[in-house]
Amino acid sequence: MPTPRSVALERLAYTLAAPVLAVAPNLYPDNPVNQVVQLAGAAGIGGWILAAKSDEPGAGRKILRWSPLVLAAAIDIAAKNTTGWGPYGLDALLAAGWAAAGYLVMPYSRHTRRRHRPALAAPAPQPAPAEVPAQPVVVPDDGADLLTREVRMMWENAGMPGRTHVVKATRHPGQRHDMTILLRASETGRPITGLSEDAVAAPFGVPSSDVVLAEVAIQPGRQGGPGWLEARITPDANQRRRTKPTDQEKWTDRVAGPKGGAPGSELVHTTRDNERGVTFYRAKMADSTETPRIDLAKVCRGLGLPEDDSCVFVLIDGNEFLISAFDTPPLSQIFPATRELLTPDAKGMYVCGYTITGQPVKNMVFQHDKNAARHGLILGVSRSGKTQFFAIDMAAMSLAGQVVWLSTVRKDEKTTTLGRYIDRQGSNALWMARSLRAAKALCEIRADMPWPHDGQPHDYKPGDPRCPYRQLNVFADEFMTAAQDAEFGEFIQTDGDDLTVTGLKYGIGLNPAGQSPFAHNGFSTEMKDNLRQNSRPTIFNMGSPGATRKAAEGTMENPYDVPTIPARYSRIEGSAIERAMRGEADPENGVSTGGVAVIVLDNGRAVLMRSLYADFDTDLSQLFPDEVNRLTDHEISELTKRGLWFDWNEPVRPGEFWPEPDEDDDGDDKPRRRGGGRGTKNDGRRAEPKVTSPRQALEAIKSLSDA
Repeated sequence: MPTPRSVALERLAYTLAAPVLAVAPNLYPDNPVNQVVQLAGAAGIGGWILAAKSDEPGAGRKILRWSPLVLAAAIDIAAKNTTGWGPYGLDALLAAGWAAAGYLVMPYSRHTRRRHRPALAAPAPQPAPAEVPAQPVVVPDDGADLLTREVRMMWENAGMPGRTHVVKATRHPGQRHDMTILLRASETGRPITGLSEDAVAAPFGVPSSDVVLAEVAIQPGRQGGPGWLEARITPDANQRRRTKPTDQEKWTDRVAGPKGGAPGSELVHTTRDNERGVTFYRAKMADSTETPRIDLAKVCRGLGLPEDDSCVFVLIDGNEFLISAFDTPPLSQIFPATRELLTPDAKGMYVCGYTITGQPVKNMVFQHDKNAARHGLILGVSRSGKTQFFAIDMAAMSLAGQVVWLSTVRKDEKTTTLGRYIDRQGSNALWMARSLRAAKALCEIRADMPWPHDGQPHDYKPGDPRCPYRQLNVFADEFMTAAQDAEFGEFIQTDGDDLTVTGLKYGIGLNPAGQSPFAHNGFSTEMKDNLRQNSRPTIFNMGSPGATRKAAEGTMENPYDVPTIPARYSRIEGSAIERAMRGEADPENGVSTGGVAVIVLDNGRAVLMRSLYADFDTDLSQLFPDEVNRLTDHEISELTKRGLWFDWNEPVRPGEFWPEPDEDDDGDDKPRRRGGGRGTKNDGRRAEPKVTSPRQALEAIKSLSDA
């Protein structure tokens, strides 16, 4: 066989390069030939590194191919650094050995001949062996149905995602493509890891959002745990869920999510009351230890309801809550007051209104559990329904056999009408001061009144037929304005404070009404605390939802969620954006919220209600008893002895509230001061005021400036 040309050329190159490697470093150390040899060696080292890192076969052959360059550079460096030709002519011996190794190994020419062999050296063709068809993997027949076998085929074609095996596939009833597949790890005892919704969705050609992975519970005859997994593939159901979702699905997708109106909640059930025109959504928190956080506007948008607080309300009870969606504003309905509703039961409770859900709300005329009378606190701006509530409250008290006094700052039609059905009624600050002073004196009188069964005085016991006197309820409308009166404000505030503290045990209750429950407006802290603990405060519209909420929280020991009372109830009609684009005015379909109030119950929970309506244009005698309840003769006699029982509309009597001034030496009377009951003493000197409150201190400063 002749020698190939590439082999001959490679051997000639080794023969000619060997003397150069031996002579050049010794005779010409700085010759460029040495640098070329060394650069070639560096390239050979780079080839070694690339061959070692490569994952392709033939790495050893590549290293062998680059070895002559690396060895030549090594010989050149050794010859350059040895003295002369080295010991025993080592430089020449290394160069000769390098040439001999290259002459025998010939890496380049051998590599070339492996890919391009000449025709003379080609071996004789041999017949190719017959291809043996691959034997299919035999899967044991476990009796799987056709659907399971088809799913297994698709799963195997996808490469067994997550190294799992399909145990069973179950078609969902009434669905064409929806199914649930049961998966287990291919290796026994290995958990399923790395299996995602995308990997399950890809073999079936559905979006990953239509796949849900869930754990498998242990059942009799079947294992569970990390080695098992259940995949629900529901493209058909999700398509219907996106277009026509049920209430449960809308709640889960749009309300209960992290960005929904009630995150972490579950819808219990939906109830429709066609007769009342309301839909109830009852829900609870998935974690019973959490407190509901409700954003009513978001809930409305999630359920497709109009964002109208006059028709949609929320009621929270522990970890449960109720969303009530009405067709029409429920609190715009009028509930007429009747004698049957206003007649108190044995515990002194009567119906004063109805909530948004149609539940009756009860108020009390006395405190049955505390065995005492009751106070009252009624707040609201003008035309909010306070006087209407006065009427039903006084009627209930009168039907229970109690005495009622009513005082207002200014005279009006409704309070004058109520005066015909109660014991006493007046309309100025002086009348209010006299009524509070008389009620305060009644505490002393009743403390000494003997009871007929044993002849000894006792504390008031509501409903006890042996009690020798009737419960007295003193109503003070616009109490805030009266308490700021320049002449009688101090007496009104002082006697009101005393009456709220001591009146209950003697069967006397104070019922102030106004537009603010705070101390700087006439309500001292002691008065507010006593009124709050011994009544059910009723707050009508205070001018804005924020003011109403603040007033309600001011009457609650622990602030809860306070319902909102808007200025008017109005339904949302059409799109505000479209009306703005067309230049149309918004519809004026508001309904007054007069008579709508927040009542604070005994447990501190605030409830939104519509109070009963007493029509002042008709005869109110049908609500009140036939006879007016009055004080006993003994009480009137004792008040008369004290100079407190007369026509309280009379002008101020001499010395009634402040001592009369003495005449000076010239016979001229000194002017009488009317600054909250302060005057001059008999010796002509200015009376020192008794300062017990910031308001009295302010009045004292004013009196000093007038000296």
